[in-house]
Amino acid sequence: MMISKRVLKRLVCCYCRLRSQPSFIHHFRNFSLWSTKKDPDLETALSRNRRWIVNNQIKNIILRCPNQVVPLEYLQKKFKTLDLQGKALNWLKKYPCYFEIYLENDEYHCRLTKRMIHLVEEEELVKDMQEPVFVQKLAKLLMMSVNQRLNVTKLNELKHSFGFPDDYIIRILPKHPEMFRLVNNGWRKSSMEIELLAWNPDLAVSAVEASAQKQGIEPCFSCSLPSTWIKSWQRGLEEGSKEMEKRIVGLVHELLSLTLWKKLSIVKPSHFKREFALPEKLNVLLLKHPGIFYVSNKYQIYTVLLREAYNGSELVDKNPLVIVKNKFGDLMQEGLHEYNQRRHVVNLEKKRKCMNLMKPERRKVASSETSNQDDNGDTLGGLGRLFDPEERKRFYKVLFDER
Repeated sequence: MMISKRVLKRLVCCYCRLRSQPSFIHHFRNFSLWSTKKDPDLETALSRNRRWIVNNQIKNIILRCPNQVVPLEYLQKKFKTLDLQGKALNWLKKYPCYFEIYLENDEYHCRLTKRMIHLVEEEELVKDMQEPVFVQKLAKLLMMSVNQRLNVTKLNELKHSFGFPDDYIIRILPKHPEMFRLVNNGWRKSSMEIELLAWNPDLAVSAVEASAQKQGIEPCFSCSLPSTWIKSWQRGLEEGSKEMEKRIVGLVHELLSLTLWKKLSIVKPSHFKREFALPEKLNVLLLKHPGIFYVSNKYQIYTVLLREAYNGSELVDKNPLVIVKNKFGDLMQEGLHEYNQRRHVVNLEKKRKCMNLMKPERRKVASSETSNQDDNGDTLGGLGRLFDPEERKRFYKVLFDER
């Protein structure tokens, strides 16, 4: 089942127009990543989730373990896959509101705190309520693909970005056999695909078109560059079909709109080049449209973020799952602040003890110097110091001033 040209245009092309002046288009054609200053607000939005993402992965590891308790030795082995270095114990101690560490049979173990367990339960309730949203998102993704099929292995790499639960296949597909089915022509797990069985015209409406309908205006992209944007040097970019470029911009815009945080690693959509008919140099095309997309290389990972979705460093519209996940982040920061405060107090105590230890040493040195002076034969009531050239100068200066 192929997407008709009319439907494809409706979904990702015709409903969007670039609101731009000729000079702005010229900037698009000559834009490069290095010709802009970093947007501090959006950089903050990107960095805010970094620690939370790592701790969320650790949380999931703990939840999958028997009795939801993990030996620290096992967690240490997992640190490499989490792109972390150092000792797991030191990392976990930074977040006392998140993780509880205890010693049992001469071995450290880790489990979630009671406050964390309550948040996990709240997150599961929200996921249950969001199930209809997951169904719509999955159907939309399949409708946007070339043949209404997506590889499960590839989709799993993006499931958390879209907010899908880990068990989305067994949670969603069996309940909607009229919409989805699993296909495995290669009889390998890596070749398993999800296929859309029923096209829903109500879902063939993009985020741009839906927003325009609410505002009662013509559909168009919201294009705006920050005041920090400057053009320092030109970069040649091959011109392709304008219609194809519009389609790709619209498709990537829609993909980002479906994510929780309105951002994606550029590498991940590139895995779907065949399914979404994306170009080889997707990043180059996105760099041509800095008013729509913000591209960052923070943590040496190119990430594309939807500008219009943010007001400063805050998301404009927050999905209920985002609100719950923000609570995880707040709890993490609370624990980190508590940890830093304790370290500050410990460091002050160390300095105080160090100063107290140094005082007796100074007294000993002073006493030793006095003793040395006495031993050197200064028996003339202090006149022995006159043998010192500087003391002699001061002595004669006093005599001269008195005259």
